[in-house]
Amino acid sequence: MALDMQDGHAMSRKAMKAELLDAETERALAYAWRDQRDEAALHRLITAYMRLAISMAFKFRRYGAPMNDLIQEAGLGLMKAADKFDPDRGVRFSTYAIWWIKASVQDYVMRNWSMVRTGTTSSQKSLFFNLRRVQARLEREAMADGMELDGYQLRELIAQEVGVPLRDVEMMSGRLSGSDFSLNATQSAEDEGREWIDMIEDDGPRGDQQVEQTHDHAALRAWLSEAMDKLNDRERLIVRERKLRDDPRTLESLGQELNLSKERVRQLEAAAYVKMRRALEANGSEVHSLLA
Repeated sequence: MALDMQDGHAMSRKAMKAELLDAETERALAYAWRDQRDEAALHRLITAYMRLAISMAFKFRRYGAPMNDLIQEAGLGLMKAADKFDPDRGVRFSTYAIWWIKASVQDYVMRNWSMVRTGTTSSQKSLFFNLRRVQARLEREAMADGMELDGYQLRELIAQEVGVPLRDVEMMSGRLSGSDFSLNATQSAEDEGREWIDMIEDDGPRGDQQVEQTHDHAALRAWLSEAMDKLNDRERLIVRERKLRDDPRTLESLGQELNLSKERVRQLEAAAYVKMRRALEANGSEVHSLLA
Protein backbone atom coordinates (compact mmCIF):
# COMPACT_ATOMS: atom_id res chain seq x y z
CA MET A 1 0.00 0.00 0.00
CA ALA A 2 2.88 2.37 0.77
CA LEU A 3 4.39 1.71 -2.66
CA ASP A 4 0.98 2.26 -4.22
CA MET A 5 0.67 5.63 -2.49
CA GLN A 6 4.14 6.61 -3.71
CA ASP A 7 3.11 5.78 -7.28
CA GLY A 8 -0.01 7.86 -6.81
CA HIS A 9 1.95 10.84 -5.54
CA ALA A 10 4.40 10.49 -8.44
CA MET A 11 1.52 10.57 -10.92
CA SER A 12 0.09 13.56 -9.10
CA ARG A 13 3.39 15.47 -9.35
CA LYS A 14 3.57 14.67 -13.06
CA ALA A 15 0.00 15.87 -13.61
CA MET A 16 0.72 19.11 -11.76
CA LYS A 17 3.27 19.98 -14.44
CA ALA A 18 0.66 19.89 -17.19
CA GLU A 19 -0.46 23.12 -18.81
CA LEU A 20 -3.30 25.19 -17.42
CA LEU A 21 -5.91 25.89 -20.06
CA ASP A 22 -7.74 29.18 -20.30
CA ALA A 23 -11.43 29.13 -21.20
CA GLU A 24 -10.85 30.01 -24.87
CA THR A 25 -8.24 27.30 -25.44
CA GLU A 26 -10.34 24.75 -23.58
CA ARG A 27 -13.35 25.55 -25.76
CA ALA A 28 -11.29 25.32 -28.96
CA LEU A 29 -9.97 21.89 -27.97
CA ALA A 30 -13.47 20.71 -27.12
CA TYR A 31 -14.79 21.83 -30.51
CA ALA A 32 -11.87 20.15 -32.29
CA TRP A 33 -12.65 16.85 -30.59
CA ARG A 34 -16.44 17.05 -30.93
CA ASP A 35 -16.58 18.22 -34.54
CA GLN A 36 -13.38 16.80 -36.06
CA ARG A 37 -12.56 13.91 -33.66
CA ASP A 38 -9.09 15.43 -33.32
CA GLU A 39 -7.32 12.96 -31.01
CA ALA A 40 -4.46 15.39 -30.36
CA ALA A 41 -6.97 17.93 -29.03
CA LEU A 42 -8.56 15.23 -26.84
CA HIS A 43 -5.18 14.19 -25.46
CA ARG A 44 -4.28 17.77 -24.63
CA LEU A 45 -7.63 18.32 -22.89
CA ILE A 46 -7.34 15.11 -20.88
CA THR A 47 -3.74 15.77 -19.89
CA ALA A 48 -4.53 19.28 -18.71
CA TYR A 49 -7.28 18.10 -16.37
CA MET A 50 -5.72 14.86 -15.17
CA ARG A 51 -4.73 16.72 -12.00
CA LEU A 52 -8.44 17.16 -11.31
CA ALA A 53 -9.04 13.41 -11.72
CA ILE A 54 -6.13 12.50 -9.44
CA SER A 55 -7.30 14.96 -6.81
CA MET A 56 -10.73 13.31 -6.78
CA ALA A 57 -9.17 9.83 -6.61
CA PHE A 58 -7.18 10.77 -3.49
CA LYS A 59 -10.43 11.70 -1.69
CA PHE A 60 -11.52 8.05 -1.84
CA ARG A 61 -8.29 6.43 -0.65
CA ARG A 62 -9.74 5.75 2.81
CA TYR A 63 -11.99 3.06 1.33
CA GLY A 64 -9.02 0.74 0.93
CA ALA A 65 -8.89 0.49 -2.86
CA PRO A 66 -5.44 0.61 -4.55
CA MET A 67 -4.52 4.21 -5.33
CA ASN A 68 -3.42 3.41 -8.87
CA ASP A 69 -6.79 1.77 -9.55
CA LEU A 70 -8.63 4.79 -8.20
CA ILE A 71 -6.60 7.09 -10.43
CA GLN A 72 -7.28 4.84 -13.41
CA GLU A 73 -11.03 4.95 -12.75
CA ALA A 74 -10.88 8.71 -12.32
CA GLY A 75 -9.11 8.92 -15.68
CA LEU A 76 -11.85 6.85 -17.29
CA GLY A 77 -14.44 9.22 -15.87
CA LEU A 78 -12.46 12.14 -17.26
CA MET A 79 -12.40 10.57 -20.74
CA LYS A 80 -16.17 9.95 -20.61
CA ALA A 81 -16.66 13.59 -19.70
CA ALA A 82 -14.49 14.75 -22.61
CA ASP A 83 -16.41 12.53 -25.01
CA LYS A 84 -19.81 13.84 -23.89
CA PHE A 85 -18.89 17.49 -23.26
CA ASP A 86 -20.81 20.07 -25.28
CA PRO A 87 -18.89 23.39 -25.46
CA ASP A 88 -22.01 25.16 -26.76
CA ARG A 89 -23.55 25.03 -23.28
CA GLY A 90 -21.15 27.68 -22.05
CA VAL A 91 -19.95 25.64 -19.05
CA ARG A 92 -16.29 25.14 -18.19
CA PHE A 93 -15.04 21.63 -18.85
CA SER A 94 -13.77 21.20 -15.30
CA THR A 95 -17.25 21.90 -13.90
CA TYR A 96 -18.75 19.29 -16.20
CA ALA A 97 -16.00 16.71 -15.77
CA ILE A 98 -16.01 16.62 -11.98
CA TRP A 99 -19.39 14.81 -11.93
CA TRP A 100 -18.22 12.08 -14.32
CA ILE A 101 -14.93 11.62 -12.45
CA LYS A 102 -16.63 11.31 -9.08
CA ALA A 103 -19.29 8.92 -10.40
CA SER A 104 -16.66 6.67 -11.99
CA VAL A 105 -14.59 6.45 -8.80
CA GLN A 106 -17.64 5.91 -6.60
CA ASP A 107 -18.87 3.06 -8.78
CA TYR A 108 -15.44 1.41 -8.64
CA VAL A 109 -15.27 1.70 -4.84
CA MET A 110 -18.71 0.16 -4.40
CA ARG A 111 -18.00 -2.67 -6.85
CA ASN A 112 -14.86 -3.62 -4.97
CA TRP A 113 -15.97 -2.98 -1.39
CA SER A 114 -17.61 -6.38 -1.05
CA MET A 115 -18.42 -9.49 -3.06
CA VAL A 116 -22.02 -8.66 -2.18
CA ARG A 117 -23.43 -5.85 -4.29
CA THR A 118 -23.37 -2.85 -1.94
CA GLY A 119 -25.12 0.02 -3.65
CA THR A 120 -27.72 -0.40 -6.39
CA THR A 121 -29.99 2.58 -5.76
CA SER A 122 -29.32 6.29 -5.38
CA SER A 123 -30.25 6.15 -1.67
CA GLN A 124 -27.82 3.27 -1.03
CA LYS A 125 -25.10 5.08 -2.91
CA SER A 126 -25.67 8.22 -0.88
CA LEU A 127 -25.56 6.21 2.34
CA PHE A 128 -22.38 4.38 1.41
CA PHE A 129 -20.40 7.59 1.11
CA ASN A 130 -22.14 9.68 3.78
CA LEU A 131 -23.31 7.36 6.56
CA ARG A 132 -20.19 7.47 8.73
CA ARG A 133 -19.74 11.22 8.36
CA VAL A 134 -23.39 11.95 9.20
CA GLN A 135 -23.32 9.46 12.08
CA ALA A 136 -20.23 11.07 13.61
CA ARG A 137 -21.76 14.55 13.37
CA LEU A 138 -25.06 13.45 14.94
CA GLU A 139 -23.22 11.74 17.78
CA ARG A 140 -21.17 14.90 18.44
CA GLU A 141 -24.29 17.07 18.45
CA ALA A 142 -26.11 14.70 20.81
CA MET A 143 -23.13 14.62 23.16
CA ALA A 144 -22.93 18.41 23.17
CA ASP A 145 -26.62 18.52 24.18
CA GLY A 146 -26.03 15.99 26.95
CA MET A 147 -28.00 13.27 25.14
CA GLU A 148 -27.12 9.63 24.60
CA LEU A 149 -28.61 7.99 21.51
CA ASP A 150 -29.13 4.26 21.22
CA GLY A 151 -28.53 2.49 17.92
CA TYR A 152 -32.13 2.67 16.73
CA GLN A 153 -32.49 6.38 17.49
CA LEU A 154 -29.23 7.11 15.71
CA ARG A 155 -30.28 5.19 12.61
CA GLU A 156 -33.61 7.03 12.58
CA LEU A 157 -31.84 10.38 12.66
CA ILE A 158 -29.47 9.30 9.88
CA ALA A 159 -32.43 8.26 7.72
CA GLN A 160 -34.05 11.67 8.24
CA GLU A 161 -30.79 13.52 7.60
CA VAL A 162 -29.89 11.71 4.38
CA GLY A 163 -33.50 11.39 3.25
CA VAL A 164 -33.63 7.62 2.82
CA PRO A 165 -35.78 4.83 4.30
CA LEU A 166 -34.76 3.48 7.71
CA ARG A 167 -34.38 -0.04 6.30
CA ASP A 168 -31.68 1.24 3.92
CA VAL A 169 -29.75 2.72 6.84
CA GLU A 170 -29.97 -0.55 8.77
CA MET A 171 -28.84 -2.55 5.74
CA MET A 172 -25.89 -0.28 4.96
CA SER A 173 -24.81 -0.10 8.62
CA GLY A 174 -24.53 -3.87 8.61
CA ARG A 175 -22.60 -3.90 5.34
CA LEU A 176 -20.11 -1.29 6.51
CA SER A 177 -19.60 -2.82 9.96
CA GLY A 178 -17.58 -5.78 8.74
CA SER A 179 -15.92 -7.42 5.77
CA ASP A 180 -16.74 -10.55 3.80
CA PHE A 181 -16.09 -13.97 5.31
CA SER A 182 -15.44 -17.18 3.41
CA LEU A 183 -17.99 -19.95 3.81
CA ASN A 184 -15.04 -22.35 3.71
CA ALA A 185 -13.60 -20.91 6.93
CA THR A 186 -13.71 -23.24 9.94
CA GLN A 187 -16.17 -22.32 12.68
CA SER A 188 -13.76 -22.89 15.56
CA ALA A 189 -10.80 -25.00 16.59
CA GLU A 190 -13.10 -27.36 18.49
CA ASP A 191 -15.18 -28.24 15.43
CA GLU A 192 -12.47 -30.40 13.83
CA GLY A 193 -12.32 -28.44 10.60
CA ARG A 194 -16.08 -28.06 10.21
CA GLU A 195 -16.77 -25.26 7.74
CA TRP A 196 -19.58 -22.70 7.82
CA ILE A 197 -20.84 -23.95 4.45
CA ASP A 198 -21.66 -27.28 6.13
CA MET A 199 -24.33 -25.48 8.17
CA ILE A 200 -26.24 -24.22 5.12
CA GLU A 201 -29.37 -26.24 4.45
CA ASP A 202 -29.64 -27.69 0.96
CA ASP A 203 -32.89 -26.33 -0.42
CA GLY A 204 -32.87 -28.75 -3.36
CA PRO A 205 -35.23 -31.76 -3.47
CA ARG A 206 -34.25 -34.78 -1.38
CA GLY A 207 -33.47 -38.10 -3.00
CA ASP A 208 -36.84 -39.62 -2.07
CA GLN A 209 -38.64 -36.55 -3.43
CA GLN A 210 -36.78 -36.83 -6.73
CA VAL A 211 -37.79 -40.50 -7.06
CA GLU A 212 -41.43 -39.65 -6.33
CA GLN A 213 -41.42 -36.79 -8.84
CA THR A 214 -39.90 -38.98 -11.55
CA HIS A 215 -42.52 -41.68 -10.91
CA ASP A 216 -45.37 -39.18 -10.88
CA HIS A 217 -44.27 -37.48 -14.08
CA ALA A 218 -43.98 -40.84 -15.84
CA ALA A 219 -47.51 -41.77 -14.73
CA LEU A 220 -48.92 -38.45 -15.89
CA ARG A 221 -47.25 -38.77 -19.29
CA ALA A 222 -48.70 -42.26 -19.69
CA TRP A 223 -52.23 -41.10 -18.79
CA LEU A 224 -51.93 -38.08 -21.08
CA SER A 225 -50.85 -40.33 -23.95
CA GLU A 226 -53.76 -42.64 -23.25
CA ALA A 227 -56.15 -39.69 -23.27
CA MET A 228 -54.72 -38.42 -26.55
CA ASP A 229 -55.33 -41.85 -28.09
CA LYS A 230 -59.08 -41.29 -27.56
CA LEU A 231 -59.00 -38.42 -30.05
CA ASN A 232 -59.23 -38.57 -33.83
CA ASP A 233 -56.41 -37.26 -36.00
CA ARG A 234 -57.93 -33.79 -36.40
CA GLU A 235 -58.57 -33.37 -32.65
CA ARG A 236 -55.03 -34.55 -31.82
CA LEU A 237 -53.61 -32.00 -34.22
CA ILE A 238 -55.61 -29.18 -32.65
CA VAL A 239 -54.69 -30.11 -29.06
CA ARG A 240 -51.03 -30.61 -29.94
CA GLU A 241 -50.76 -27.30 -31.79
CA ARG A 242 -52.77 -25.35 -29.22
CA LYS A 243 -51.40 -26.78 -25.95
CA LEU A 244 -48.21 -28.76 -26.49
CA ARG A 245 -46.15 -26.25 -28.46
CA ASP A 246 -43.84 -23.64 -26.95
CA ASP A 247 -45.44 -21.15 -29.36
CA PRO A 248 -49.17 -22.13 -29.52
CA ARG A 249 -50.92 -21.60 -32.81
CA THR A 250 -54.03 -19.48 -33.16
CA LEU A 251 -57.49 -20.77 -33.97
CA GLU A 252 -57.36 -18.79 -37.18
CA SER A 253 -54.13 -20.39 -38.45
CA LEU A 254 -55.43 -23.89 -37.66
CA GLY A 255 -58.69 -23.06 -39.42
CA GLN A 256 -56.80 -22.09 -42.56
CA GLU A 257 -54.83 -25.35 -42.48
CA LEU A 258 -57.92 -27.51 -41.88
CA ASN A 259 -60.17 -25.43 -44.14
CA LEU A 260 -62.49 -24.72 -41.22
CA SER A 261 -63.84 -21.58 -39.59
CA LYS A 262 -62.20 -20.28 -36.44
CA GLU A 263 -65.39 -21.02 -34.47
CA ARG A 264 -65.46 -24.61 -35.74
CA VAL A 265 -61.87 -25.15 -34.62
CA ARG A 266 -62.79 -23.80 -31.19
CA GLN A 267 -65.70 -26.26 -30.98
CA LEU A 268 -63.48 -29.19 -31.96
CA GLU A 269 -60.91 -28.13 -29.37
CA ALA A 270 -63.55 -28.01 -26.63
CA ALA A 271 -64.90 -31.43 -27.63
CA ALA A 272 -61.38 -32.87 -27.56
CA TYR A 273 -60.86 -31.64 -24.01
CA VAL A 274 -64.12 -33.29 -22.92
CA LYS A 275 -62.92 -36.63 -24.33
CA MET A 276 -59.54 -36.29 -22.64
CA ARG A 277 -61.13 -35.35 -19.32
CA ARG A 278 -63.31 -38.48 -19.42
CA ALA A 279 -60.28 -40.64 -20.18
CA LEU A 280 -58.33 -39.13 -17.28
CA GLU A 281 -61.29 -39.49 -14.92
CA ALA A 282 -61.28 -43.21 -15.67
CA ASN A 283 -58.04 -43.39 -13.66
CA GLY A 284 -59.98 -42.13 -10.64
CA SER A 285 -58.36 -40.80 -7.49
CA GLU A 286 -54.81 -41.48 -8.68
CA VAL A 287 -54.95 -38.58 -11.16
CA HIS A 288 -56.42 -36.19 -8.60
CA SER A 289 -53.74 -37.08 -6.03
CA LEU A 290 -50.94 -36.34 -8.49
CA LEU A 291 -52.50 -33.10 -9.74
CA ALA A 292 -53.29 -31.83 -6.23
